[in-house]
Amino acid sequence: MAQQHLDPTDPMAKAVTGEALAGYLRAQATEFLRALRLHRETGSATANGAEESVDAARALRHSARRISGSLHTFRPLLDATWSEEMRPELAWLSGTLGLEHACESRLERLLLALHRLSGSTAVPAQSVPAALVVDPAAGSRAAGAARAGGGGAPARAKPGVGAAPENSGGPAGRTVSPERGNLTVGAAKAGALLDRQLTLARTRAHSTALQALGSSRFHAVADKVAVLASEVPLTPAAPTTGLRPLAAAAEERLTDAVAVLPLITAGHPYNAQALVHGLSPDPSPHPQDGPWHQVRLLLRLHRYAREVLCEGDAPVDVRLLAAGQALNRHRDASEAAAAAAQAARTPRIAPATAYALGVLHADQRHEVEAARFAFQQAWQKQTVSAP
Repeated sequence: MAQQHLDPTDPMAKAVTGEALAGYLRAQATEFLRALRLHRETGSATANGAEESVDAARALRHSARRISGSLHTFRPLLDATWSEEMRPELAWLSGTLGLEHACESRLERLLLALHRLSGSTAVPAQSVPAALVVDPAAGSRAAGAARAGGGGAPARAKPGVGAAPENSGGPAGRTVSPERGNLTVGAAKAGALLDRQLTLARTRAHSTALQALGSSRFHAVADKVAVLASEVPLTPAAPTTGLRPLAAAAEERLTDAVAVLPLITAGHPYNAQALVHGLSPDPSPHPQDGPWHQVRLLLRLHRYAREVLCEGDAPVDVRLLAAGQALNRHRDASEAAAAAAQAARTPRIAPATAYALGVLHADQRHEVEAARFAFQQAWQKQTVSAP
């Protein structure tokens, strides 16, 4: 991404020193403490309390990430010992608090994908949350849109639990293909298996988060953040040192990381090579995903640096926003594909269940490719638009 020439009237063009960094860190520390207080006040089991508690945990994660990211980008202006002790603790806290939400959203994503692919309820009706009840017509439209340019989707069976007869009439009197019938057979059991595994993982993540919030390690982090809300340990020269060179270095790291991505490959609808690893018995993470995840983290650091330069009020860059959303979808789809592959390795599952999970895995890997394509489009627009 080329460097843009900033308008002198633009808030991004004014001189910014370490004093702005101190103000930003104090504001984020205050948000952290406010979210922590709200989380403690809404820890009840009531519906409203649970929802507010989730919002408070999300706010805790957001402020912890912003503090940690700013400590990383602007570390030459901060006390080195304090910064190096603080950053990993904030990363631990943010990661721990995000596990439960990740399991929940992953399960929802996979069940909706099963519903879309099979045309049947992915799990027994009593196990499906109300939020997952999807209009069949809307699901059909979504499936068609997701495969635009890749050929028409197979005929869809009527929604329902269990197998559909291979030649039974589908919507508009069409015939259900044997492949769709086989997928419908295994979809319910595949959904139930994913429900059990990811619900268990979510329960464990919830327990881990509760233990973390009650641990001495967390209280030590909270005490340091409380001190940060009033006193930022800047170096003696920081108050008069400009922040733009450090922010530019963060942007350059992002640009260099994007430069090594296979954007030419991502400019095509499908990447068959990306499926080779997923079809192997190797349970290790997909080798192509790592560099994209790294770009996602560097893009986040770049966004936080922009916020610091604008003292928390950075103008919205729609291209950066689109690129970040594409990378978030990439992360979600790749982790969902890994969860489907892990479920397919469950011993002694029925062939129809394994088949449904295999189709689900391939579908999520195609979602990964779609997200890469979306990022490539957003990034190329960003590069071309820069004077």
